[in-house]
Amino acid sequence: MTDVPEATNWAVTEFADADLGDLRRTQRLVQLAHVLAQNPGAALPAACGSSAMLRAAYRFFANDDIEPPDIVQSHIEATYSRLNPVPLVLAVQDTTEADWTSLRATEGLGPLGHTACQGLLVHTTLAITPDRVPLGLLAQQVWARDPNDVGKRARRKQLPISQKESQKWLWSLEAVFTAQEGCPNTRFVSVGDREADVYDVLAAQRPAGVDLLIRAAWDRCVSAPQRSVWTAVEAQPVVTKIVLHMPRRGLQPAREATLALRYCPLTLCPPQHRKAEGLPAVSLWAVQVREVEAPAEVEPIEWLLLTTVAVDTIDDAIERVQWYSCRWGIEVWHRILKSGCRLEARQFATAQRLQRCLALYSVLAWRIFYATMLARVVPEAPCSVLLEPDEWQALYCAIHRVPQPPPEPPSLGQAVNWIAQLGGFVGRRRRDRPGAEVLWRGFQHLGDLTTMYCIMRHGPP
Repeated sequence: MTDVPEATNWAVTEFADADLGDLRRTQRLVQLAHVLAQNPGAALPAACGSSAMLRAAYRFFANDDIEPPDIVQSHIEATYSRLNPVPLVLAVQDTTEADWTSLRATEGLGPLGHTACQGLLVHTTLAITPDRVPLGLLAQQVWARDPNDVGKRARRKQLPISQKESQKWLWSLEAVFTAQEGCPNTRFVSVGDREADVYDVLAAQRPAGVDLLIRAAWDRCVSAPQRSVWTAVEAQPVVTKIVLHMPRRGLQPAREATLALRYCPLTLCPPQHRKAEGLPAVSLWAVQVREVEAPAEVEPIEWLLLTTVAVDTIDDAIERVQWYSCRWGIEVWHRILKSGCRLEARQFATAQRLQRCLALYSVLAWRIFYATMLARVVPEAPCSVLLEPDEWQALYCAIHRVPQPPPEPPSLGQAVNWIAQLGGFVGRRRRDRPGAEVLWRGFQHLGDLTTMYCIMRHGPP
């Protein structure tokens, strides 16, 4: 990849190792990533900037010899290099719907939650630090539901997990096992919401260095006098109250929630209807938080968390709650992918082409999220950890209205604030920090500034 311009260094890091069957395809992927990242929310004709690049983009997405997982795999391997020095990583997994109902002629799409809608299901595992910095994707599974299975929910309950969508949780867990092999000094905790409360996941054999943290959905039987999960946990005394920051969600503003905390060890009994399978009992810990004095207009928070990580003290229990609160990060990534990168506005003739587009934009959405959170955790780091030289130099000159940038890059915190200013961030108070939305708008303007800066600095060819 030595012939790729220096300005695409970040794209080289994420995509240069993609095995697409032909080096020229890998080179095209790197170029596309660099170009589309400059204007992630624009339609392809506007983002590509030239008819030649637009034709190249359409050819790339239409190439049936390119498998979408191979695009993501190169980024996953780059993610491993970011994980190696990190002692603990939360592997947060979740599913979202990519809705392409308007594309009635597109082949290969399937029904979504509402039968009138069609699109693809996307199950992603995102590596996040306890400081909420997303280090990259660990896995991504994309599929379309079979229209013939609609309305057969009762029959699906009798099928083995290998034939149900619940298999996605085990598939993601296998990806975490692979990540742990590649990063033996890193401890992984697989985090899932209520949908992940599947007994096969809880009972799965795990290597050392991989644990689970799942929000309970089922009131399972336990080997305790109380006989069920909820009654066993609620029999415990409230050991403390904690205050947790809840981010804005929909029309509900961000707020501080006061939560009463309980915890205890539990041993889950296998489901009775699967007694013939000989499933083992599962020993783990339960941590419950329940909001006290919640505002009248909001639904009170109540989480009952099941974890294989020991909870011996109150501090341990508080830490598990904080880990689970990091799960919101994947929801932010979903929003960047759909709203910032406008994934559902992309139009192609087949689902396979949409999947290649999804694979590329998944990484572009991660980069925006990474910039947002990294600047909050290490604001004093040089911005060169995120931006290429032409980018931060163009940014500095535009913000300060000067023709020459300084010899050394500014701090990451300063640079991200400037990008956010391009996207409309005001920051009236000192404690205000830019969010993902102003950053994805700012990155679009930064791409235009960088292009013009390069033209003016180097002159016409």
